[in-house]
Amino acid sequence: MIVDTTSTVHLAVYDTFADWETGYATAWLARTGHPVRTVGPTAGRTVTAIGGLRIQPDLALDDLDPRDSAMLILTGADLWDAGDELAPFAAKAREFLAAGVPVAAICGATAGLAREGLLDGRKHTSAVSYYLAATGYRGGDGYVEADAVTDGDLITAGPTEPVAFAREVLGRLGAFEGGKLDAWYRLFHDSDPAAFEELNA
Repeated sequence: MIVDTTSTVHLAVYDTFADWETGYATAWLARTGHPVRTVGPTAGRTVTAIGGLRIQPDLALDDLDPRDSAMLILTGADLWDAGDELAPFAAKAREFLAAGVPVAAICGATAGLAREGLLDGRKHTSAVSYYLAATGYRGGDGYVEADAVTDGDLITAGPTEPVAFAREVLGRLGAFEGGKLDAWYRLFHDSDPAAFEELNA
């Protein structure tokens, strides 16, 4: 069986990653034809999420090529604010954006992108504006008070907005469009029972 690697979405995983932040996005990507593969710091080394979930990544970060991916998703993690251990993931995000492949970052990953200079000149959001300001980045004028923001190939969101984050990811990759995307969001964000029928019509 031949797999179209350009439909594959890559989810970055590392110790202390916030496992609740990307579940809506990855589950519905997989259900709509976008296989999800995990990418860790090194091959064969298990990482542990904040919630204790243990994952053995499918491939190492060094082996990830933007040409083989539809999107890179970066989760939040305590390690984003504890030193430079996750800086290589931000550098990989730079490769993706330079290649025209989308990047989606939530929570602490937005600070990693800020330190890498990837939010300078782009509209973006995060937990709060002063969280990113503390990184010393120069993109403060582009900060938007919103649940999630898409600017070209970059999606950002704060830590309390996994559903809004997923909406932007699903929309960017065409998993749902128009009224279907709106129904999906209303179902999972607003618990609107009518949206279930619209989504499954």
